Amino acid sequence: MAREKQAEAAAEAEGTPERSYREQLDFLNPIAQPLASRKLTRKLYKCIRKAAKHKQIRRGVKEVQKFINKGEKGITVLAGDTLPIDVYCHIPIMCEDRSLPYAYVPSKSDLGAAAGSKRPTCVIMIKPHEEYQETYDECLEEVGALPLPL
Repeated sequence: MAREKQAEAAAEAEGTPERSYREQLDFLNPIAQPLASRKLTRKLYKCIRKAAKHKQIRRGVKEVQKFINKGEKGITVLAGDTLPIDVYCHIPIMCEDRSLPYAYVPSKSDLGAAAGSKRPTCVIMIKPHEEYQETYDECLEEVGALPLPL
């Protein structure tokens, strides 16, 4: 019985069309600043896909938090539609303390999909690697140029 409901829910989820960037903005948290533009969001997803191929990403709050504390460098990408906010509201502060660039993207499901997972994820850290260094540097420059919240 429960499996049938899960299968129906999965079928409905596959049948629903993807929401546009503008529609996803309606579900953002109040703390989702700095928010990546549509163009930067696409670049970040592309960089995440390349990093996932080379196993150069950190997924999830616990893992990202652990490697920020260890002093690992990279770009932190957070999902702007994660609720409750308390789950990950400390990550931007940790990034600012360690001068790490971070940005929010509108959707946690798209963030998880870019990482090659069927599950949504609320935070990913992209580590630099020579295979996709050009894409990484572009993203790093644009994320660094975003204005930090007050």
